[in-house]
Amino acid sequence: MTDLQSIKTRFGIIGNFPALNRALEKANQVAPTDISVLVMGESGVGKEFIPKIIHSESRRKHQPYIVVNCGAIPEGTIDSELFGHEKGAFTGATSTRKGYFEVADGGTIFLDEVGELPLQTQVRLLRVLESGEFMKVGSSQIQKTNVRIVAATNVNMLKAIDDSRFREDLYYRLNTVQIDMPPLRERKGDIHLLFRKFAIDFAEKYRMPELVLTEDAVTYLENYPFPGNIRQLRNLVEQMTVVEQNRTVNSVKLSEYIPMQAQLPAVIQRGNAVSSNEFHSEREIMYKILFDMRNDLNDLKSLTSELIKNRGNGDLSNQEKNLINRVFTPETQSQNPNSLLYFENNKPQVHNPAIFSDTNEEYDDVEDIEMEEAKPDSLSLQNNERELIVKALEKHKGRRNKAADELGISQRTLYRKIKQYNLDD
Repeated sequence: MTDLQSIKTRFGIIGNFPALNRALEKANQVAPTDISVLVMGESGVGKEFIPKIIHSESRRKHQPYIVVNCGAIPEGTIDSELFGHEKGAFTGATSTRKGYFEVADGGTIFLDEVGELPLQTQVRLLRVLESGEFMKVGSSQIQKTNVRIVAATNVNMLKAIDDSRFREDLYYRLNTVQIDMPPLRERKGDIHLLFRKFAIDFAEKYRMPELVLTEDAVTYLENYPFPGNIRQLRNLVEQMTVVEQNRTVNSVKLSEYIPMQAQLPAVIQRGNAVSSNEFHSEREIMYKILFDMRNDLNDLKSLTSELIKNRGNGDLSNQEKNLINRVFTPETQSQNPNSLLYFENNKPQVHNPAIFSDTNEEYDDVEDIEMEEAKPDSLSLQNNERELIVKALEKHKGRRNKAADELGISQRTLYRKIKQYNLDD
């Protein structure tokens, strides 16, 4: 069994983080066996080195080593790619073709992004793992293969199983040994070492002086979260090697290339503080924020309706004051004449009550607005509105201009409402 430092030197692996060393040690230990291995880790952490180490340290090292990116092959052709097909098996199959499992017989197949495999292909793969048997697409003849499978994914496999996107039996068959690759943000002591390695490589490639980081730049780099992991760091160094004229880079210059990303705030519920980690995605966080904003807006509409009714002279409850303070502040309202509310003598007043009607037109005479209490036996706003229009028309014997004045709305709005509620007759 090869020692750890020799493996790092041969494959150009930089770093001494304990979790990284443990992953390399496990790969070295399982290499002489034929058991399947599942490599877990975020995108860009270097998962592809593990199957290379396993193959090179195994008895299969002189046999084929094939890499298959499962996420890059269309669902309609992946079975043909993996297992081959017979001539005429489908449109375009003009000849018999060998699949990867037939070509790699005796060697190793690395299934990258295995979590993206279609369910039908997962059934075929499970059969290969259990018995070494497969059939070409369009064939009824069983073939045998002796292939060692190493798989990798950045997908949460247990969640994929719960969502019925991945077979549980295949997961446990692949995951005989699991190797976890740590993200770069956890390997702070290795970040500067990797930067220097990439800086030397790209300086030689592009025949330019090597980049050097100042101490504050090193600190900045070590505190950056690197969502793209090693791949992102490598691309960063290559870009700076080509673009930067000053070969000494400080934190200010570094921040131009990788600004610190603002963290999403915790979403606050009434009575509870909910961390953003409890949500599966940023989209769910935004949905939650918008939902709470909608609730506040509905509460605010109700409160403003009361203010319109009472002309802003009534006393507010503590709950109502808290709602206004949460959405409006005296400072912002005094600076914004288009706001819904403004404050006068520390009391909220209404700028434009008409915006709470069913139209955006302003009322000609705000003093004629009257807010009627909803009847207990009718909770539908549409029913109440229709009833008021009917009463106004009856009162003024069908004269729509008088009815519109009575209702405090424009004639055009009244015509639209009459048509909406089929009151033309």
